[in-house]
Amino acid sequence: MSQPGKARLRPTAAHFSNTHWTVVLSARDPEGAQSREALEKLCRAYWPPLYAFIRRQGQSPHDAQDLTQAFFARLFEKDYLQAVDRQKGRFRSFLLASLKHFLSNERDRARAQKRGGAQVPIPLDFETAETHYQIEPVEHLTPEKIFERRWAMGLLERAISRLRGEYAADGKEALFHLLKSTLIEARGSVSYAELATQLKSTEAAVKMAVLRLRQRYRLALRAEISETVANPDEVEDELRQVLRAFTE
Repeated sequence: MSQPGKARLRPTAAHFSNTHWTVVLSARDPEGAQSREALEKLCRAYWPPLYAFIRRQGQSPHDAQDLTQAFFARLFEKDYLQAVDRQKGRFRSFLLASLKHFLSNERDRARAQKRGGAQVPIPLDFETAETHYQIEPVEHLTPEKIFERRWAMGLLERAISRLRGEYAADGKEALFHLLKSTLIEARGSVSYAELATQLKSTEAAVKMAVLRLRQRYRLALRAEISETVANPDEVEDELRQVLRAFTE
């Protein structure tokens, strides 16, 4: 571990350059072998921001849980995803519009569905989602802003998880855990000298390792985004939206 700067930069962005929209398209194909897996991935990625949106609409935690369950049950039934058009841009925009339509027309049916046994076939951690909702400074945020912020937070979390997996595959998970603070803490607040001491390395080598970590983190973000946008040009704009979600 004396040369942390030698971490190999994987071509994550290149690997995902031709996978735009593939998760969504797989999910909407009822005959596809990967359909269920793709649906579950979309559900895990998007239910927390949708739950937060419903809560900000004034629904109680219990009713928000019912409505979220019922909405995703509908996705698993393929009713909504058939309307997805990759030429119309971001999947998250389609999903939020679909939720708004669902809430305005089917609240009663959603609650009846859930209580009658319609379930999303993956576990949803509503307790954690509600905790996150409660700590958000929601008094000045619209439901749409809450959705955007929770979407951005989830995206960052998935990118970090992807990056951790890459480092683990390289046998460098311990290095990742030591350097992860440089991704989530304000720049300048982490002592490279202290990290160098922990790694039994030099400060210069640590700085290079952090630089490569940040490069790989950006590639991981791009990889996550690329799965639900229609073309590469939208990836950079989505990255800007992530920053905007925390600054507006």
